[in-house]
Amino acid sequence: MTLRNTSGRWGAVSQGFHWLTVLLLVAIASIGLTMGDLPAGIGKIRIYALHKSLGLTLLAVVLLRIAWRTYAGAPPPVPGMPRWQQRIADISHWSLYALMLFMPLTGWWLNSTAGFPLQWFGLVDLPSIAATDEARHELGETLHELGFWVLATLVAVHAGAALWHHFVQRDATLLRMLPGRAARAPGP
Repeated sequence: MTLRNTSGRWGAVSQGFHWLTVLLLVAIASIGLTMGDLPAGIGKIRIYALHKSLGLTLLAVVLLRIAWRTYAGAPPPVPGMPRWQQRIADISHWSLYALMLFMPLTGWWLNSTAGFPLQWFGLVDLPSIAATDEARHELGETLHELGFWVLATLVAVHAGAALWHHFVQRDATLLRMLPGRAARAPGP
């Protein structure tokens, strides 16, 4: 497998970014959906810090991923894909990127408006990006939560579309993002 994208499939770097993003999103979402219910204490503070650090990691990964995609391009759609599906795929991919940037940035803003210090895994102190303000903090909470549900919905649609292409359309759309040998459309 090549590092760069080819006309037939996503390369190793794009695949690595994709699957790293999936792992980060699953971890961040799992923590985010449960951390509010934890009992007060040092354990809860550590879980919040982990959620924030993983969110900042996602921000960096998505920025690198966009830079790589700009550099390496994307494989053309599988042969026979209708133009309307190509447009929806393009819109959904760029919407996913936008939401994956929006979420860590709103989290950072939310953290800043609460007046909490922000560190990346206890190694790097990050500056506040907004003044402490309760009204802005509540707005940040709303935006962050709403953004999560929109992102979760779009991720589910994206994964569903990949499975639909694989099992119903029986084309190589999903296989092109999986590590391994060259993508081939599944047999009848």
